[in-house]
Amino acid sequence: MGLSPLSTSANASAPFAARILVVDDELSMRELLEIFLTRLGHMVQVASDGATAVRLLIEEEPFDLVLTDLRMPGAHGMVVLERSRELHPDTPIIVMTAFSSTQTAVDAMRMGAYDYFQKPFKMDEARLVIDRALDRRRLVVEGRRLRAALDDRAGFDAIVGQSRAMTEVFDLVRRVARTRTNVLITGESGTGKELVARAIHEQSDRRSGPFVVVNCGAIPENLLESEFFGHRRGAFTGAHADKEGLFKAAAGGTLFLDEVGELPLPMQVKLLRVLQERRVRAVGDIHEVPVDVRVVSATNRDLETEVRAGRFREDLFYRLNVIGVPLPALRQRAGDVPQLAFHFVRKYADEHGKPIEEIEHEALHALQAYPWPGNVRELENVIERAVALEESSSVTLRSLPASLRYRPTAGPLSGATPTHSPGDVELPEGGLALEGYVEAVERRLITQAITRSGGVKKDAAKLLGITFRSLRYRLAKLNMDAGPDEPDAE
Repeated sequence: MGLSPLSTSANASAPFAARILVVDDELSMRELLEIFLTRLGHMVQVASDGATAVRLLIEEEPFDLVLTDLRMPGAHGMVVLERSRELHPDTPIIVMTAFSSTQTAVDAMRMGAYDYFQKPFKMDEARLVIDRALDRRRLVVEGRRLRAALDDRAGFDAIVGQSRAMTEVFDLVRRVARTRTNVLITGESGTGKELVARAIHEQSDRRSGPFVVVNCGAIPENLLESEFFGHRRGAFTGAHADKEGLFKAAAGGTLFLDEVGELPLPMQVKLLRVLQERRVRAVGDIHEVPVDVRVVSATNRDLETEVRAGRFREDLFYRLNVIGVPLPALRQRAGDVPQLAFHFVRKYADEHGKPIEEIEHEALHALQAYPWPGNVRELENVIERAVALEESSSVTLRSLPASLRYRPTAGPLSGATPTHSPGDVELPEGGLALEGYVEAVERRLITQAITRSGGVKKDAAKLLGITFRSLRYRLAKLNMDAGPDEPDAE
């Protein structure tokens, strides 16, 4: 039949162990495919005619792939194709047909077949088509599983993640929410500190009260006291009416102080007094009034370092940090990237009115290989951009930024770490955006060096073969937040 020997590719590893139905009226073809696919690690069932195949499709659990001949006595391959599409629309189907029946195979593709083989065919070529079909099936199943996991996240629907690091965060949030103590959420920019603060509020007995957000770094210093505590008419130029402050606005609920490390020292003193006394006095008033507010704060700074440097009051730090909730960077929970990506695809597909539900394998690989210095916020922006640009029903590689499409290896999407030799890097056939490529390489290597050195940037600089000053410059240029500087001992 012109088939190549089984040994040509039978020992290669399969994408995953799949359940495959092989339908062919020729015994030799059924046996050959069964042996070949079994050697690849798959579980194979065979049927000698279309009627038997349809019965198996009805009675058995859904198959991951159906391989069916088109010309068979009785119920032919088109019937198998039609019934399989009705019963299990997500199962890919590959049809097999003689060279003289190409038009029939094309008709099968129009009816929903994934691909076709022309008999006689080479097993190496068939293997490629089978692997692609199974890869597609795996992505569909994984996407469905991840979406189901998202739907099960009652109370934490806005926070996505199943890694051990995030599971610990969820557990801590549940326990913290039951208390009335102040909470300090720490983590790099873009890790989702406000989402965690909202989850604490929604899980608490204050959920029916207001959740008031204030960005401490966005309010001019001369207006901070008025914004926080309110003012009376005539208290200062421009105060034409009484104003209720943020503490009173959050009465009975939660006040979220984002970027609390940005507060100037004079305001820190006033905030400390309010936290201690649970009373506020508006600017221009002589009376204090009690407030019932839970304070949740967040910062991307290392406040202990700020305390040692005299930029943040130690007593305020301990008052805010009764319970600390540290958030991991996305690179520390890389296993959550697919779930986050599918979450954002669904969100922005709905917003843009696009029928996009899936992410192609190559695109998902690129998302997982990237170090995400901007954390979840950067991933969300990338997915929003991809959905906006995408013209197909899946997010594809071409819709991702160039910095994600090309990795520092011999070509696009190779996950291997680059060696020291620049000769290993080759220009892809379609070209690349050089600046984005170089920036992605630099970000990835710097992130790896800092992680490997335990956050000690002097040691990270040594790993990279550059000076500490040079590393500081590169961090600033790339807008990377890698924690506080160590003393420059150069």
